[in-house]
Amino acid sequence: MTGRRRPAPPSPAPDRGSSTTVRARGLLPSLAPAEQRVARVIIDEAATAARLTISDLAERAKSSETTVIRFCRAMGFGGYSELRLTLAAEAGRAHEATASEANVGGDIGETDDLAQVVKKIAFADARAVEDTAAQIDIAVLEQVVGLVAGARRVDIYGVGASAFVAGDFQQKLHRIGRIAYAWSDLHMALTSAALLGEGDVAFGISHTGTTLDTIEAFAEAGRRGARTVALTNFPKSPITKVADFVLTTAARETTFRSGAMASRLAQLTVIDCVFVGVAQRTYAETRKNLEITYAAVGGRRVGGDRRRA
Repeated sequence: MTGRRRPAPPSPAPDRGSSTTVRARGLLPSLAPAEQRVARVIIDEAATAARLTISDLAERAKSSETTVIRFCRAMGFGGYSELRLTLAAEAGRAHEATASEANVGGDIGETDDLAQVVKKIAFADARAVEDTAAQIDIAVLEQVVGLVAGARRVDIYGVGASAFVAGDFQQKLHRIGRIAYAWSDLHMALTSAALLGEGDVAFGISHTGTTLDTIEAFAEAGRRGARTVALTNFPKSPITKVADFVLTTAARETTFRSGAMASRLAQLTVIDCVFVGVAQRTYAETRKNLEITYAAVGGRRVGGDRRRA
């Protein structure tokens, strides 16, 4: 059965729920090198950029005014004036942040003591969850919830750190009686994907959106007619080109890959939103299945009733 492939949508309008720097970071890998230099200035010096003319920004980024305009359009802004006003408003809000947050918001340094490391990791993890929640496209999330709630079965693909997230999602769905499988081995993922069809849903989870094993299984599921949902940190990464729907996270990579920890928490946040949405739509069935599955393992806890085992 041949899957449906839709043309790529145009660049979306700016999402006012997420910061410009968060969105610029997400688009970074998909931008041309000259546009990436503009994005880097926005990401690293947002408050300063808000005060620059278009010529000043182009010079600071070793680029051109035309490139700045292209960057604005890639971000969904109508022009540089709109970008500048947005940066100024966000800079004002950021100025209200407490000094303690500013001190722990940076990267982990070689001379940081363990107490500082703990604070910086906790801050990065909390920020990843907050930024992810702020930029979730609720309309897309609602469509994904509807697909999963009505799916015959759900295949979930993820390798490396994303495999843990895929396993968590599979376990959550299984607990409420939804047929779901999580695959991290490419051969097993491909053979499972080949058996999908209309009425099925495939999830591809990849922080970078460039993991070939995940993309190949994900694309195979789409070719077979399954509806495909990508979960990635980068909204224009390769996995999104073969997705019907895209959900994004907002986590940063930092020294010692503490960003990898933050990315998992951000992914789990989105997965929880999907799961709870599905649970709400199947409320009576979900409550019943949760009670049944809880009772089934009740005897495996200290002090539990082993007669259930």
